[in-house]
Amino acid sequence: MIRDGIKAAQIEAMKAGDKPRLAAVRLILAKLKDRDIELRTAASTPDDDVIVVDVLQKMIKQRRESITMYEQGGRAELAAQEQAELEVIEGFLPKQMSEDETRAAIEAIKVEVGASSVKDMGKVMAVLKERHGTVLDMSKASGLVKAALG
Repeated sequence: MIRDGIKAAQIEAMKAGDKPRLAAVRLILAKLKDRDIELRTAASTPDDDVIVVDVLQKMIKQRRESITMYEQGGRAELAAQEQAELEVIEGFLPKQMSEDETRAAIEAIKVEVGASSVKDMGKVMAVLKERHGTVLDMSKASGLVKAALG
């Protein structure tokens, strides 16, 4: 489980005295705890790895947006800090599918659900997320799905 790896990384960072890595790992654990609290009232909870990957992907997106804003604002030191956090967070994600693998998965799903136009994009995206959501950047995948159906 990914969550166990994150907890182990926290202990390693504490022992090694790696304060920047420890801070990033603690941020991840705090976000996971927030999500766990949100899911207490949910009717059904997804697999733990799905939850963890979702949280990590959102954190990565936030870091990338922050880096862009800091660089535009001339705050290189803050951008560097965000980049360091981004690298730690990305280290916990499962290996992501390549663009070619993603295209192949989209084509297979497209044939399977009988998608022929952009109107069927929702069906394809739903199946894609269900099957490959933990190893796929869904924002990039949506562009590939739109291109495949367009």
